[in-house]
Amino acid sequence: MNSRRSFLTKSAIASALAVSSLSSFGEGLETALERTPLSSAPSDLKITDIKCGFIRGGHSLFVKIHTNQGIWGCGEGVDATPGTYYLVKLMAERIKGKSPLNVNRLFEDIRKSGFFEGAQAGMFIAVLSAVETALWDLTGKALGLPVYQLLGGKYRDKIRVYCDTGTYRDTDKSTDHFAQSASEAVKMGFNAVKYDIDERNDPNKYDLYNWTASPGELERMYNQIASVRKAVGPKVDICVDMHGKYDVTTGKRVAKMMEPLNLMFLEEPIPAENVEAYKLISESTSTPICAGENHYLAYGFRKLLEIGAVDIIMPDLQKAGGLGEGQRIANLANLYYVPFAPHMVASYLGAMASSHVCASIPNFLILEWQIYFHEDPMFKEIVTFDGPMVKDGFIPLSEKPGIGVEINEAGMKKYAPKDVPFFV
Repeated sequence: MNSRRSFLTKSAIASALAVSSLSSFGEGLETALERTPLSSAPSDLKITDIKCGFIRGGHSLFVKIHTNQGIWGCGEGVDATPGTYYLVKLMAERIKGKSPLNVNRLFEDIRKSGFFEGAQAGMFIAVLSAVETALWDLTGKALGLPVYQLLGGKYRDKIRVYCDTGTYRDTDKSTDHFAQSASEAVKMGFNAVKYDIDERNDPNKYDLYNWTASPGELERMYNQIASVRKAVGPKVDICVDMHGKYDVTTGKRVAKMMEPLNLMFLEEPIPAENVEAYKLISESTSTPICAGENHYLAYGFRKLLEIGAVDIIMPDLQKAGGLGEGQRIANLANLYYVPFAPHMVASYLGAMASSHVCASIPNFLILEWQIYFHEDPMFKEIVTFDGPMVKDGFIPLSEKPGIGVEINEAGMKKYAPKDVPFFV
């Protein structure tokens, strides 16, 4: 069969060249070349290099995986990424010359070879998340399929998001300001909003190291979120984040006092490390408790789910292990009937990459969306994409091969940290 196919292929090429000779030779050759595929079979695809760049002081890492066929893949890691240029290069050396299509195998090759280099969490996994994501993007482009299709297909065509309103950056902490920002988000089409209530500079704090909130802090927290509920009405979801800065006592009190406000969830009232302490809070309230942005790999979510420590999990797919690992975490949570609501503080590349995972699993609840996409021009300059970023509170899922969003190196360059290698 192979010999017959080869004979027919050669005959077809010879016929094409014969026809081309009827016109001018140069034009015929150009036409023949244009019709000849530039890339060989996917099985011949090999990784040649990984290059990377950083923005936001190094807290956002972007990688490009290059191949021998001119196809590349893009990925992003966040938070635990400053100073990781040489870690990217270390991972590159371990997968150069290999086929990028074996995404799960390459993920395991890198992770297991880094067993004594910190491959359980932190920077190693955040960088690996960017590399793994780029491998999915590359595979989708090579095979002509969107990433969600590679992950087994989709349950939904658009991804619901909540808008992190960014009031944590504002000096105005009044209830009027909170209410106004909530109303503006709803006017933009969002049907869910998020607010941070941990305030380091709150004058009601007794000191900067005591994790127990004072009565004045508790009053301020409640009033801020009550003003949001009044502004948006009963049908808009409200999420509240405490950034892991309090103790169990405060976590219980805040969760209890927020019950009349019907939150979608209360996020990380205490630090991530002690999952048993989370269970104490969850059992004390009807307010759903959410955690996971500071957990890594599916292993990091096992005990959270086994003991019922939280009601909702929120892995950050740009640092928890990537897209395949994100789907594994979601499927693990689904065994316990726990919703999946990923944390997302990346660029639109990371948002769309996360969306492919959210589309591919049944227990998706909601994805984080940042107001900076609308306010900071950097986030439109550093990527290229088709269509609107978000529409009526949903991300339209890309149908393009791969993730559907590309890195714009030229746009990113002006935001790159000084003296850090940039895509070399």
